Amino acid sequence: MAYKSQTGGIEKNSSLPSIFCCKSDLNEGSLQWAKEPLNGQVLMVLSMDNNCSATSFDMELCAEKLKSLGVQVAVDRWSRLIQDAVLKPEVRRYMFYNSRAFQIAIAVIFYMSLWTNIYSTVQLYSFGHYWEVSMLVTVAAVAVTVVVILIIDRRQRKINVNTDVRLAAVNEIFIKHSLILGITDVLDGPHNVLQLWFVHFSPERCLQSLSAHLADLQRKRESDLRHSLDQLCVVMETAVQPDPGKAEQVSSEESPLLSSGVNLKKEPMTCNELLCLIPEGPPEVMAQQLLVIFSGCYVRLLVSGQLPQALAAGHMEHRKVPCLCQFIETSALNTRQCWFMGR
Repeated sequence: MAYKSQTGGIEKNSSLPSIFCCKSDLNEGSLQWAKEPLNGQVLMVLSMDNNCSATSFDMELCAEKLKSLGVQVAVDRWSRLIQDAVLKPEVRRYMFYNSRAFQIAIAVIFYMSLWTNIYSTVQLYSFGHYWEVSMLVTVAAVAVTVVVILIIDRRQRKINVNTDVRLAAVNEIFIKHSLILGITDVLDGPHNVLQLWFVHFSPERCLQSLSAHLADLQRKRESDLRHSLDQLCVVMETAVQPDPGKAEQVSSEESPLLSSGVNLKKEPMTCNELLCLIPEGPPEVMAQQLLVIFSGCYVRLLVSGQLPQALAAGHMEHRKVPCLCQFIETSALNTRQCWFMGR
């Protein structure tokens, strides 16, 4: 069932307009409806405790709310995709090790270890009084720790292949219904809580604008476009199918003369294959694929307030943040940097 917690996901991001928060501790009477949802408007949030492997998102409650929004999609279809995307044990472990709680613990350990090493090194030389050495070591350790934290924070603003891209399959379904999903983690006391956000976003205008931009790049800067899209790759592990004739010859040569009575099963041979997420094709197809792949990252940055301010108006009229196509053109295609502030 869904993890019961305070509505911190919405309260901490009070600037985000929302229709309702889908959690098991909210009753139907507390839902606040809007007639016409805007792009970037939070429709619901599912929460679960990532510290307990037995918990999961409340899919039944989510299905009821989606039906009330007019989203008619088979539950088994999208719930299985969410299960495969973020609820597998290995994915949940990865998300825990990349959570804010774990990063705070690592920062503290890093600071203490760095302070001890610097202090031990300085002690080898006679340098000033004890309080002067301690203050110098503390300032140095704090400065290095802050730099490391800023580097990690900057890296988290980029697309995460292990989490954001895994939501591409379910976003491919929901984007047709003007919904995009993203996942974040928050601290609720000692608990690391995962939050699955459902955000309203109509892709039509972004699709048209991004398709026109890709068509223009294909005409004028095709090599630069291909170089940018080649960066969007994932490593896939595929099984190698040996040639039947060679496999039979090798197996006969390697077979023991005397049977040991033990049946040793050989593991299948695998190889790593580089898969490009955006294959070559018409601008409309490439634009659709880009919107689907970057939806998860966009929602994560949007609800956590990490999107920069946009200088040029896009398709988010009610907020001074970039729309999805502006975000893709800047972060993936490396164009139109002047749209954003603080970059």
